[in-house]
Amino acid sequence: VRFPEDLEDDNTTFNPEYSHQVFGDDEVAFGYKGLKILLYYIAGNLSTFFRIEYTSKVNEKFDCVEADDVESKIREIIPPGFCTNTDDFVSLLEKEVNFKPFGMLLHTYSIHNEEAGEDITYQIYKADMTCPGFREYHERLQTFLMWFIETASFIDVDDERWNYFLVFEKYNKDGATLFATVGYMTVYNYYVYPDKTRPRVSQMLVLPPFQGEGHGAQLLETVHRYYMSSPTVLDITAEDPSENYVKLRDFVLVKLCQDLLCFSPVKLMQGFSQEMVTEAQQKLKINKQHTRRVYEILRLRATNMGDAEQSRSYRLDVKRRLIGPYKKKQRELAKMRRCLRPEEMTNQLNQIDLNMQREQLEESFQQLVSDYRRVLERLAQA
Repeated sequence: VRFPEDLEDDNTTFNPEYSHQVFGDDEVAFGYKGLKILLYYIAGNLSTFFRIEYTSKVNEKFDCVEADDVESKIREIIPPGFCTNTDDFVSLLEKEVNFKPFGMLLHTYSIHNEEAGEDITYQIYKADMTCPGFREYHERLQTFLMWFIETASFIDVDDERWNYFLVFEKYNKDGATLFATVGYMTVYNYYVYPDKTRPRVSQMLVLPPFQGEGHGAQLLETVHRYYMSSPTVLDITAEDPSENYVKLRDFVLVKLCQDLLCFSPVKLMQGFSQEMVTEAQQKLKINKQHTRRVYEILRLRATNMGDAEQSRSYRLDVKRRLIGPYKKKQRELAKMRRCLRPEEMTNQLNQIDLNMQREQLEESFQQLVSDYRRVLERLAQA
């Protein structure tokens, strides 16, 4: 909510992707007809207004059943101090002009908005719990995790190893410059013996009204650049990354790596090298596993897939990496079968496994190439 009229504007509304973390696996609130759970947030400081509407509700006295206590379920997530009536919320909205982003400004960028017909400015800040008012703001911000990240949980903010990176949009209201929350990322700094740290991305969320505009890539690249400048950082990883995060990371890391000398077309065609691992790790804080993916994406760009020899060479190179887990599984199965079955049956079953393995390998390769092509298409448009 930026203006009072936004309260009645359905265009500013967005719905949760997940509600099972609050309402159970069936995502059901029992005992209501026409139930609406309404949560409004002021765009900048995220002051909250919560109300429930319904046309009718079961009554224990007459229906012999009790409706779910929806309000208490929501109260478990949103911090105390929220508004319960419109007038209080609108009066808080008038004070929004005093809200300023927390922490240190790291990056400013613009994105052209077709609807507004103008460039909109965004800023990325790094904050921590020593910033006045940030702890309370973060309590409100993290409530979005429950609705938009699967298996989300709140973090221990008293642990000083957490870093917070926030994205804000700058907008004008009555001639004043205000800030709206766009998204954020939390990063935990793990200790690596003897004197290094390994930052691990824990949570990353861009709010639904801003998704698909490139903010995730801007945020991840800014965070990488922030840690790249630190001599004590070993490399940057992510905790249980989603499929979408992996695609985003591929794009950002390829964008960062493409100008390194070790990834020149000539060197790419010579195969994956220790030089790539060392340079990507030392200059960009990228680990070996992620560097390998960057190499495969950039080599695909340098390869003429219409040329039979180049195409075959690329396919074999990628499949040699992909086959590793299959070979390990094959060795484990062989050990088991030697104990459980006669020799002739082992050979037959191994042959069946081998055929299935080839099919799965080809399927994995084609899916990978499809994902890589999308990264390269996005890179060409960047």
